[in-house]
Amino acid sequence: MTKVFRQFPNLLLVLLAIAPAIVVRGQSSIVDDLTTSPEIGVIEHLDEYLPDGIRLVGEDSVSVQLTDLIDKPTVLNFVYYRCPGICSPLMEGLAEVMDKSDLKPGIDYQVLTISFDPSETLDLALRKKSNYLNLVNRKEEIAKGWKFFISDSASIATATNAVGFKYKKIGNDFQHAASVMIISPDGKITRYLNGLYFLPFEFKMAIIEASKGQSGPTINKIIQFCYSYDPVGQTYVLNVTKITGTLILFVAMLFFLYLIFKPKRKITN
Repeated sequence: MTKVFRQFPNLLLVLLAIAPAIVVRGQSSIVDDLTTSPEIGVIEHLDEYLPDGIRLVGEDSVSVQLTDLIDKPTVLNFVYYRCPGICSPLMEGLAEVMDKSDLKPGIDYQVLTISFDPSETLDLALRKKSNYLNLVNRKEEIAKGWKFFISDSASIATATNAVGFKYKKIGNDFQHAASVMIISPDGKITRYLNGLYFLPFEFKMAIIEASKGQSGPTINKIIQFCYSYDPVGQTYVLNVTKITGTLILFVAMLFFLYLIFKPKRKITN
């Protein structure tokens, strides 16, 4: 046992040497997801403005420009209505937080759900809206503030590129992440809310900040660090490498500080 303790400083040095490499490797995978592999995911464009020329077809079959619709804090939600994966739980999460929030949809804010599949029809959009409205208690109120749209391929490409929403078509379906964008009344991107479910407090703060034109970093960066998006399973999975590397580095640093600052024994004759 004494021999082990004598070798501890050497072991500590080894840990200190390998832990940063593990953590950096884990962190680099986040960068890779967002930069070197931009086919699927979300690249945040905070403080950028939505461009003109994005045409949408609304529930009344009338073609409108996206920027003309934004006159209050707006939640942009890109999905495709046939989605067999995360689109349904994402919109269920939106319906739930809208139902729980004390903000009034259509007055304090609005939600615009836009299909990024140009082949989808307005009839399908209306049926989907009806399905999600059946999940809420404030049905009439939310119906006025939650609008569903379809669009053409050119406008879809312009809109998704403007907000950094990256997806990839695989066969008849799409691989994509789960995220909504918060837009200020003057068309500025102020916040991203990632994941399938939203905290009422976080949702409300994002809307209030957008009303003032204030942008802020994504609150759940820690969750993003701990979880990685699996495009095959279309879900978020725990990234053990990142977490383990971080814990090793943290523990190693604690021991290193202990060795530096621990009281030295006095040598007595």
